[in-house]
Amino acid sequence: MRNPYDTDDRKSFREMVARFLENEIWPYVDEWDEAGKYPHEINEKVCELGVFGFGIEEKYGGLGFDDQFMRKDSSVEMGRTSAGGLFASVGSRNIMLGPLSELANEGIKTKALPDLLSGKKGGSLGITEPGGGSDVAQMKTTAIKDGNEWVLNGSKTFITGGMQASYFVIGARTGKEGLGGISLFFVEADTPGFTRSAIDKKMGWWTSDTATLYFDNCRIPADNLMGEENKGFLAIMNNFNYERYMMGAQMLGMARRCFEECINYSQERKTFGKKLLEHQVIRHKLADMSAKIDAMDAYLNQVALLMNEGEMPVAEISKIKFYCSECIESIASEAMQIFGGAGYLRGNAVERIYREVKVMAIGGGSKEIMKDLTVKQLGL
Repeated sequence: MRNPYDTDDRKSFREMVARFLENEIWPYVDEWDEAGKYPHEINEKVCELGVFGFGIEEKYGGLGFDDQFMRKDSSVEMGRTSAGGLFASVGSRNIMLGPLSELANEGIKTKALPDLLSGKKGGSLGITEPGGGSDVAQMKTTAIKDGNEWVLNGSKTFITGGMQASYFVIGARTGKEGLGGISLFFVEADTPGFTRSAIDKKMGWWTSDTATLYFDNCRIPADNLMGEENKGFLAIMNNFNYERYMMGAQMLGMARRCFEECINYSQERKTFGKKLLEHQVIRHKLADMSAKIDAMDAYLNQVALLMNEGEMPVAEISKIKFYCSECIESIASEAMQIFGGAGYLRGNAVERIYREVKVMAIGGGSKEIMKDLTVKQLGL
């Protein structure tokens, strides 16, 4: 469906990203997925596209401007690769760049942002804890002031990109219980008292590195506090909104790839003397897929327009997150049905996307939390 808000600049950016991914990523997705890793230089190559530089000043390596439609297009194309694990890992820097660029002191920004935006080093956001999940208010990791240092104790888990990251933005409790007692800190991977271990055997995202982080009397300079003490969660609420929107865009890309694969397969595969595409039941499946894809796209475009105008429509972004997750689950399931036994074999985009859709309904805020947040935003 044509995007009424498209421009020549947005089209050029989108086509540049798509060309790079189709040439540099698509041919190797199966190989990297089976290996459970990818070449480190891919971080630098992807970062050269500027896809993580939106809203960050040029002096730090950013683009110096922002555009939600371009953010959307880059995530859609990443979703189309079917390399969910790779872009979860490469993109883990993205969810910590916002708070880092907005809240960190000049010394930290000058040191970390160029490394992150160039892909030379990785970064991750550490919020989720073993006993907390989406319930951030129950955060147990603590940070206690001791002279000119903060002492961190606790752990974080399910941290995407956490094994290769050099820089972390970590949430820790500095005050009373609840969301009002949480602060944010900048932590480097080589800090004494900080360790990490890999989480493997995941259902999907095999190419990504996922970690549990441990803080055992981990001492960091007092200046590593980012933003105001006890107001860390409020400071990163918009960051969560961007993350959820971008996940919606990625799910749109995954849906488009499933649809494209089904079109190609149904034109080649024959059953009962005719092409799959000539069977009414298959044609109806494709029609349903197409309608869902157009609805996802239109919703994302409308919210992108509002965000470009300075709004942060939390209810709509929450709805995008759970709506797109439900759409891609349905589309991936129907794609598997169209492919039949061929879709059940590893080494094809449909099988990989089918494995990875579930994490999209969990990560970044589960769809149940998103629905609850939506209703709260409606004043109910």
